[in-house]
Amino acid sequence: MELSVSELLQTYGPSAGLSPTLAPAPSDTSFAQRLSHNPFLMAPMAGVSDAAYRIMARAGGAAWAVSEMVSVAGLHYGGEKTWELALPHDAEPDMVVQLFGSKPEQFAEAAVAITERLGKRLSALDVNMACPVPKVTRKGEGSALLNEPQRAGAIIKSITRNTTVPVTAKIRIGRTPNAIVGPEFARRLEDAGIAALAVHGRTASQMYRGSSHLEHVCEVAQAVSIPVIGSGDMLTPEAAAYVVTQTPCAAVYIARGSYGNPWLFGDAASLLCGKAPAKHAITQRLNAFDLHVRLLVATGAHLARARSLAGWYLRSIPQAALWRQKAVGCVTPQDYYELIAEVKYEFLAHGLDEHEHVRG
Repeated sequence: MELSVSELLQTYGPSAGLSPTLAPAPSDTSFAQRLSHNPFLMAPMAGVSDAAYRIMARAGGAAWAVSEMVSVAGLHYGGEKTWELALPHDAEPDMVVQLFGSKPEQFAEAAVAITERLGKRLSALDVNMACPVPKVTRKGEGSALLNEPQRAGAIIKSITRNTTVPVTAKIRIGRTPNAIVGPEFARRLEDAGIAALAVHGRTASQMYRGSSHLEHVCEVAQAVSIPVIGSGDMLTPEAAAYVVTQTPCAAVYIARGSYGNPWLFGDAASLLCGKAPAKHAITQRLNAFDLHVRLLVATGAHLARARSLAGWYLRSIPQAALWRQKAVGCVTPQDYYELIAEVKYEFLAHGLDEHEHVRG
C-alpha cells in the first residue's frame, strides 16, 4: 500500500534529518512579526518549486514556501494546468501563491478566485516583477514591469482590493546596470499597498549570471518602511544568516542554495541561535534524496524531475560523476530507490559515512 505524504514524512523524515511534520506559517497581523518568527523562506522557482519541493523545504525549516509562477491569463482562460500550480497539496498547511501577468483586471480576477478557493491555506499573494526570461518579458510581464511603475502600482492595487491576505512582490534591482530603479520602484509599490517586498540583487540583464549586488538590495530596504526580503546568492547558511543579522533586510529568500540541501533553512536558523550549522552525513543526504523521490510520486509530479534531484543530491560525494551517470538510466521510482541503496551500501561498506560529510 502506498503511503500518504504525511506518512512518508513520519517514516522517512527523521533519518533524513528533516521534520516529520509541517508547521503552519505564523498568522500574526503584522507581516514583520511573521518574518521575525523565522526569516528563512523558500523562494518561488519556475520548474522547481512543486509540491514535493515545497514539502521538503518546509520539513527542512523554511518558514513558508512559494508556488511556481502562476499566470493570471492562464487562470482567466480557465486553464486547469494553471490551476494545478496554484493549489497546495493536501499535506501543506499553507502556501504563498506567486502570480505573473501584465493586466490589472486579470490580477483582480485571480485574487478573488484564489482567495476563495484556498481560504485559510493561502498565506499571501505575491507578484512576480523579477523574472528576466524573454518569453515572459516580451509580453510586458515579470521584470518588464520595472519599466512601467504606474502599471505595476495598478496591479498591486487591483489585488489588495480583492483579497484578505497580505500582498507582496518580488523585483530585481533594475533592468540593466545603467538603470538601477530599485528604491524608487519599491516606494511606488509601497504606496500601492504591498506588505513586504522581495528584492533580487541582480539586474534583469544579468539573468542568473555574475554576482548578486547586496548593496543595492540594502538601498531598497533603507528606502521603504515595509519589510524587505533579500534574494540572490543565498547559497550557504552563513550567507543567509549574514543578510538577516548584518543588513536592513528582514528576511531572505533561499532558492538555488536549497538544491539538494533542504537543511539550509534550519541550518541558517541555528546560526541565529548561536549554534554551528549541522554537518549532514552522506547517508542522511541519500535518505533525503530517497524521500524526495517518494514525495514526487505521492504528489503526482512527473518523475523526470527526479533526474535533476539526482544531480543535486549526489553532487560533492565521492565518485559523484559515476553515480550521476547511473541515475541517467533510471526510469521508474524503483530504479531510483535501488540506485540510492547501492550508493548507501558502497559508503557504509567502506566506512566512509562516519568520516565523510557533505555541506550543501
